[in-house]
Amino acid sequence: MTGGWRTHLPARKFTIPDDTNEVLARFGDREVRLTNLRKIFWKNLELTKRDLLQYYADISPWLLPHIEGRAMVMKRYPNGAEGDFFYMKRAPEPRPEWIDICGIPHDKDIVRFPIVQDLPSLLWLINLGCIDLNPWYARCDDWDRPDFLHFDLDPGPGADFAKVRSVALHVRDILAALKAPAYAKTTGSKGIHVYVPIVRGPLQKDVWSLAKAIAIELESRHPQLITAEYRKVKRPYGRVLVDYNQNAWGRTLASIYSVRPTPVASVSVPVTWEEVEEGVRIEDFRIDNAVARVRELGDLWKPVIAAKKRFDLRKVFGG
Repeated sequence: MTGGWRTHLPARKFTIPDDTNEVLARFGDREVRLTNLRKIFWKNLELTKRDLLQYYADISPWLLPHIEGRAMVMKRYPNGAEGDFFYMKRAPEPRPEWIDICGIPHDKDIVRFPIVQDLPSLLWLINLGCIDLNPWYARCDDWDRPDFLHFDLDPGPGADFAKVRSVALHVRDILAALKAPAYAKTTGSKGIHVYVPIVRGPLQKDVWSLAKAIAIELESRHPQLITAEYRKVKRPYGRVLVDYNQNAWGRTLASIYSVRPTPVASVSVPVTWEEVEEGVRIEDFRIDNAVARVRELGDLWKPVIAAKKRFDLRKVFGG
C-alpha cells in the first residue's frame, strides 16, 4: 500500500478490443479478465460495458492518485445504468491475489474492502459492474482520520441547478473567511461537491461536527436558499441541502472522474470557481468528453491531494 502522488501516466494508451466479448488484459505479471464487453450499459446512448472500461482506462492517470490507498465501497450495476444496483463492501472471492485489501472494524467485525491502486485493479473493479467509484475519505493506514472536509450540495424539490451554483459560491465564501481552500466538482448527478483538503489529524466525528456547524451557519445566513435539515420530510420547499452528514463515519461520495448512471452518462468533473460563476451545467461533462477536457486542462484537483497547503482544523478547534 502506498500514498502520495504516483506516476500513473502509461507508456502507451491501453486499448480494449471492440471486436470481442471477453479479453484477458495483461499488465506485466498481472492478468485481468474483462467480460461481457458487448453488454449494453446505456440503452439510449448505445454505450457498452467496454465503453465504460475504456473510459476508466483513459482517465486513470488522473483518477488513480485520488483513490489509491483508500478502501473502496462497490456500487454494482450488473445490468447497466438503467438496471438495479447493490452495494458491496467486502472484496469478493475469488479475486486476484494482487488486489490490495483494507481491513476496517465495523459492527464488531473486520470488513475487508478492496483498494484500487493501479490500472489492473481499477479495471478489475469496473468489470464487476461498478459505474461510479465510492472511496473512503481517509486513507487505509489511518481510516478514522480523513484527508477532506466536504459538502454535498443537493437540490430539493423546487430547487434547480442555478440555485446549486449560488449555494456553492456561498460555501466558497464562508470557507474563504476561514482561510480554508475550497475546490468544486460537479457530482455528475444533480449537485456540486465542495471539498476542503485538511491536515490529517482530527477524527471523522470532529470533521463531521465542523461541517455541521458551517452548514447551520450557512442556513442562518441564507434561509430562503439553503437548508441544513437532513430529514427529507422537514426540509423546506425550494431549498438546496448543504449536506454535512456525508462527512459521517462510513459514508462515501462518488469520486472525482466517476461516471454516473444518468441518461447522458455524465461524469463528476472538477470545475473552476469562474466556471461556477459563469453557469456550468451537469450535462456539460460526459463519458464522451471528460477525458479530452482533462488532457487539455490537467487535473484541476491535484492540489486536493497534495501534501502542501492543507487546511489545519486546529485553527478552528483550537490547540
